[in-house]
Amino acid sequence: NKKAFVELLFWKNPTAVCEMTKGYSSLQEGEGAPRSRVPPWTPQEEQELRELYWKYKEVEGEDVIAAILAHLPTPGRTRRQVVKQLVRM
Repeated sequence: NKKAFVELLFWKNPTAVCEMTKGYSSLQEGEGAPRSRVPPWTPQEEQELRELYWKYKEVEGEDVIAAILAHLPTPGRTRRQVVKQLVRM
């Protein structure tokens, strides 16, 4: 790759360096640095999240996200995931 010097100017993770040296798309699925894959939100989960948000958004003195997490039927969602999904919706 004749333009690899440009890529060296920016910070890389081990996976990106491996792809630069072996060629792009050379890594097979499951190789390289472990990536945490967030399971996608299903339409049912989005609807439940929407309902919980409207239920708890007006409660005084209570953290809305904490209340949603406590009542979310799908365990394993983090506070950050819930906030990102609410912003996206």
